[in-house]
Amino acid sequence: MDAITRLRPEGLVRSPAFSHVAVVPPGATTIYVGGQDGVDETGAIVSDDAGEQSARAVDNAAAALAAAGATLADVVHWTVLLAEGADLRAAYGAVAAKLATDGEPPLVTAAIVSALGVPGALVEVSAVAAVVR
Repeated sequence: MDAITRLRPEGLVRSPAFSHVAVVPPGATTIYVGGQDGVDETGAIVSDDAGEQSARAVDNAAAALAAAGATLADVVHWTVLLAEGADLRAAYGAVAAKLATDGEPPLVTAAIVSALGVPGALVEVSAVAAVVR
């Protein structure tokens, strides 16, 4: 195996938004991106809109991935935390196209939480990526 394989097995819900299983081949470089919020380079929240915060959080994750030699297409698993009351449709709608891959979609874990660590943050994303060289 020389590529990441994402699977959506028979008997499990088939969604265009996520896969259920990812197999990373031996020798791949694993990259972990810690929680990224919708903040600018000074740490200020970019907006009180969940869609705008989501877009910036994913852009911030993309910048972190790039620093490690990876792209959004290399993400194996996303964790998405939404603050209670955040508009889920706006949040996902703002980033759906950015998370699309040429093959099967990445794995996704999402949760609604009472609050996030950054005051005013509505969305936080973290990622695990793998690069096969």
